[in-house]
Amino acid sequence: MEIVERSDTSSVSTLTMNAPSRLNALSDEMLAALQSHFDALAGDQSIRAILIKGEGNAFCAGHDLKQMTQGRQSPDGGRAYFKDLFNRCAHMMQSIQKLPQPVIAQVHGIATAAGCQLVATCDMAIAAHGTRFGVNGVNIGLFCSTPMVALSRNIHRKKAFEMLSTGRFIETDEALAVGLINQAVSREQLDQCAIELARTVASKLAVAVKIGKQAFYQQLELPVEQAYRYTGDVMVENMLHRDTKEGIDAFLEKRNPDWTQ
Repeated sequence: MEIVERSDTSSVSTLTMNAPSRLNALSDEMLAALQSHFDALAGDQSIRAILIKGEGNAFCAGHDLKQMTQGRQSPDGGRAYFKDLFNRCAHMMQSIQKLPQPVIAQVHGIATAAGCQLVATCDMAIAAHGTRFGVNGVNIGLFCSTPMVALSRNIHRKKAFEMLSTGRFIETDEALAVGLINQAVSREQLDQCAIELARTVASKLAVAVKIGKQAFYQQLELPVEQAYRYTGDVMVENMLHRDTKEGIDAFLEKRNPDWTQ
């Protein structure tokens, strides 16, 4: 049994974190498996959208605290282990936004600490009603500084800092209101709604989505004037693509486009 199982349906790949007894914690093994799948998917042109979900009663409970406690036993008190752990986790999270395909988190149960970071890092998220989200490390004396990076880029500053400094959980309605997730649905509808969202994204011109995803994250880091200059250049390159011309012609001629990609 794989700790992360991949299944592909048409042009959608589903990655299922499969350590339910540990609430799908981001152990060393889980991080390595996710990274391996992301590396493979980055070059897989047959896949146009990716779903990430968790087996069992939870999406992901964050880092594996038992494993982290063992890492503390080294002569340096765990300094080298912890630095390596958080570097590996940061690399995995950043890989998600560098993937050419949109990545959708399919969330249920709980998404806490680095698990909440994973939701915030994905391009989109859909959650079952009653799911609890938290960056609650402060409750055990560990401020969720690395999860803060993704969270503070998703939701309002004051709400992010409140969650980080109080350890308070929010549920789906509040998560939807503050922009952490895109949709809240019943647990029974979650699988179907998530795959429908993934299939909708996968039906679009892959090269346009790839160009757009890269530009989306790049322009967010730029001042407005530079962002317009950069995205203008991106639009030019997109317009010059053969399949974009075909898409526009098909729209004007009221027919389905004959895309090559």
